[in-house]
Amino acid sequence: MVARVGTVAFQGVEVIDIEVQVSITPGLPSFSIVGLANKAVAESRDRVRSALAAIGLSLPAQRVTVNLAPADLPKEGSHFDLAIGCGLLTAMGLLPMEDMAGYTILGELGLDGSIRPVAGVLPAAIHANAGDRGLICPAGQGGEAAWAGGADVVAPQTLVALLNHFKGDQVLSRPEARAAEAAGPALDLADVKGQETAKRALEVAAAGGHNLLMIGPPGSGKSLLAARLPGILPPLSAAEALEVSMVHSLAGLLEEGRLIRRRPFREPHHSASMPALVGGGLRARPGEITLAHCGVLFLDELPEFSRPALEALRQPLETGQVSVARANAHVSYPARFQLVAAMNPCRCGHLNDPALACNQAPRCAQEYQNRLSGPLLDRIDLHVEVPALSPFELDQPRAAESTATVAERVAAVRAVQAERYHALAPEARITCNAQADGEVLDRVARPDAAGRALLVEATEKLRLSGRGWHRMLRVARTLADLEGAETVGRAHIAEALSYRRLVPGR
Repeated sequence: MVARVGTVAFQGVEVIDIEVQVSITPGLPSFSIVGLANKAVAESRDRVRSALAAIGLSLPAQRVTVNLAPADLPKEGSHFDLAIGCGLLTAMGLLPMEDMAGYTILGELGLDGSIRPVAGVLPAAIHANAGDRGLICPAGQGGEAAWAGGADVVAPQTLVALLNHFKGDQVLSRPEARAAEAAGPALDLADVKGQETAKRALEVAAAGGHNLLMIGPPGSGKSLLAARLPGILPPLSAAEALEVSMVHSLAGLLEEGRLIRRRPFREPHHSASMPALVGGGLRARPGEITLAHCGVLFLDELPEFSRPALEALRQPLETGQVSVARANAHVSYPARFQLVAAMNPCRCGHLNDPALACNQAPRCAQEYQNRLSGPLLDRIDLHVEVPALSPFELDQPRAAESTATVAERVAAVRAVQAERYHALAPEARITCNAQADGEVLDRVARPDAAGRALLVEATEKLRLSGRGWHRMLRVARTLADLEGAETVGRAHIAEALSYRRLVPGR
């Protein structure tokens, strides 16, 4: 007799059904796992054997063979432990085969028989629910699985609890879905003194979902401004919260199985490698841009990042997803993030201050800024200078306008945009101006005669690319939305042009 239970494997965000087949046959005592398993899966033999011993059971003195089908698909991770253990218990007659056939099982086994957390429970639960199956997962992640909907979720802490549940001795209650609690109040924009132009650019970026580059000397407030962007962004919608939580679940970063409700804010160090930033490595794991999905990716000291890592951002910035191609894997991850970058004008940071600038200025500035390619800068909608604050500005009291005030305006503008694009192209799932393509822009952002004349003239003089033309229209549409204007006018085009200047000194 061959016992069969179900589990899953992951390829990017795709969930693939795996059948665990367990056969106990006469022969010399052995325990083998086949089906293209990696080392973590092969080591399940020892974990399963010790977990069974911890609850007073032992493997039969026969030949035990475990097959993970389909056998030609690579299997990775420790989440196969529980499915292998349940398959063995089913083959030994300790769990009912007809009941186990209706569940997808994943979890890591401890040597003491405990069931430990694993990555990917939320997408596995959604996949199981779509197939009208239940889910067996670790107790600490039951709340995560409960977000999948009506699927039957069994979340035991130990193998003994699982056995008692199916025997009817101690039935486990269905876990409750939980959302992550707020990590504390958002950082207040009123704490940033001066920098009114940069604050305006930050509000425009939040209102339209635009990418932003801030350029200024050290200590001028670039990082302070970037850290306050999540506070003025609208909260995640239900669909976005589920997408973000699925990504973090796959990465094993979903704390206590709670759904994420606040937009991610990722700020990798400039020493981050290309696989760390865009995803990859031996197991093609999600990178920082995927972990920033539906949120903000802040790259401080932008020119200090490696050139290949920065150039790898170009495709995700356009498409909203990243494809990681490796010899042993080819996976895609969502990467619809908002890029906020900061940089000094030169290596010493004091290009425009003769008293502090180094003796290599302005040549050092050109070399420093040339680390950023034109195609990458062309994908950043807003370029804004953040000058050093004067002693007078530093001595002023806190600004009157708080994060809550700006967030209200941004939320109102985002609601207008979501309604507009849903009416025009509901299948495209456009939620803000930065996601609108050329065809949609022609319908919603066509400027009036004066604005169009200015845009044509600026395009000719500044040698804007086709991408630059469309990004200019997106920013102008956002500026019009902030004013409540139906049509994009000359003033909106002019302000959008002021944010489109090149990095100074190039």
